[in-house]
Amino acid sequence: MTENEAFIYESIFNQVRMGFLSIDEIKENIIEEIEDNEFEDEISEAWAFEKIDEEYQKLLQESKQWKSPTDTEKLIKAFDELCEQNIIALHNAGYTTSDGEYEVVEVERELRENEVESDGYCFYHEQDLARAVILDHPSLYIAFQKVDNSDPEITIAVGNKVAEVLKNNGLEVNWNGSAKTKIELLNFRWQHLYDEDGRDLQDYSEVVDRMIQ
Repeated sequence: MTENEAFIYESIFNQVRMGFLSIDEIKENIIEEIEDNEFEDEISEAWAFEKIDEEYQKLLQESKQWKSPTDTEKLIKAFDELCEQNIIALHNAGYTTSDGEYEVVEVERELRENEVESDGYCFYHEQDLARAVILDHPSLYIAFQKVDNSDPEITIAVGNKVAEVLKNNGLEVNWNGSAKTKIELLNFRWQHLYDEDGRDLQDYSEVVDRMIQ
């Protein structure tokens, strides 16, 4: 595999394993990525589609051995509970921390339009999720804070609430109690298979609905 093929393959691997997109959507993304990087002369559509199908079939076989609840299912349940406790909890919020913070502010704006103000927020973003998907000893980092807050005590209180709910859902939490440190989920295995009839974890309107009920 050439360096450019390895680059595209990593993107294929991540998108299939994360399970947020259909195979058709992933194929569209990958073709666009090949074109954007001007790899068309080196990487064919046929090669890319073959790798996507191979990775999906591998994941499909693996999924038959997953033990429920998976770490991902525990995280989904924890985030739902946090929303019910007035903490915005977003899955795969953008690519970086600043992207995630932008998504949170958008959700907070919608909440305030419905006369609700959150007590804080937490999220993980795609860059952190990619590390959890690839690593042999995976972990996942969870960012937390409160919108428009600069008081470290309030930040720590949000962190304590998030850490407590994650622990109560059977996840292994590593956090030093600092306002400046993300919460780490140790030995976290992301196990999620795309289901066109399943829940869209990135539909943040569902978070808003859950919090204004």
